[in-house]
Amino acid sequence: MRKKDLSVLKFEKFNLNNKESLIYSDFKLCLEKSIKKKTFLVAVSGGPDSLALTLLSKIYSKIEKNRIFFVLVDHGLRPNSSKEAKAVKLLLKKKKINLTILKNKEKINQNIQSQARKVRYKLLLDFCNKKKIKFILTGHHRDDQIETFLIRLSRGSGIQGLSSMKKVTNLDGKIKLIRPLLNQKKKELIILAKQYFGKFFKDPSNNNQKYLRTRIRALIKQFEKNGIKQEKIISSIDNLGITRDTLNSYIFKIEKICVTRKKKESTINLKFFSLENDEIQLKILSNCIKNISKKYYPPRAKKIINLLNKVKINKNLKVTLGGCIIYKNDSNLVVYKEKLKKSLKI
Repeated sequence: MRKKDLSVLKFEKFNLNNKESLIYSDFKLCLEKSIKKKTFLVAVSGGPDSLALTLLSKIYSKIEKNRIFFVLVDHGLRPNSSKEAKAVKLLLKKKKINLTILKNKEKINQNIQSQARKVRYKLLLDFCNKKKIKFILTGHHRDDQIETFLIRLSRGSGIQGLSSMKKVTNLDGKIKLIRPLLNQKKKELIILAKQYFGKFFKDPSNNNQKYLRTRIRALIKQFEKNGIKQEKIISSIDNLGITRDTLNSYIFKIEKICVTRKKKESTINLKFFSLENDEIQLKILSNCIKNISKKYYPPRAKKIINLLNKVKINKNLKVTLGGCIIYKNDSNLVVYKEKLKKSLKI
């Protein structure tokens, strides 16, 4: 670590030990590759991972002179959520960190975790667009990576899903999501958060057995007891990630041949599109829908496969999926954003 880095750490009395300094070095390397000296947003929840991310971001900003916005989304899912958000704000204020709280006004009453995630990213994106911020940092860590892999495995995901989360993801074409802690274990982030902030806040939903992620978490502990080590799962995820990147390179080349992109629509040339296998077709159509809809997630693979089957047997077709209208004529499949009038839903 540079002398400049060490002097700031000493001056601020962060007191990082050797292991924690290595966590910071890995964090710093990720940001240097993707953000450099630009303004960014840190998504805060009050949990140990987000507080560790807050600490590392503060250190980085002191050294590199970045401007950072620390933002917490109050989903309003629990009676005490506003009180909890204010408690996190007070905790950060003691460390001279200003926290902005964004309150959700939408009702979330079904698919709670999925809907809450969509609401969170919508509010964060709106805030970023208002403040002209191009990067959002989240505290996703190695344990999250394993949980996500097993959740997607339980749903029958292919390579794209099983290769799990990337360190850098495009959210809407303009704003990037950065996950600089994916190499770190949660237990190490807990130590880091406790050491600097003195405490952290627990989300009660993490113990609710009705959520699949909670049940998966318990399953991972059983894996460990039976000799299935987390390091081996991570190794499989990394190998799948290499395969995914190779596949995506090929898909990118095919898209250049068969997809014409405009600002508000994408046109797929069926002559070239039909030459590819089902997996490639699925990914190309998925990319088109995601790019036009500007949504964080594309529709589920099952729905896109259903649509592709309809494309094969229908000469003319017009349906809606994922916030887009997709219609087929003799030679093309056209994808554009859905307006008020809707056609047949899949």
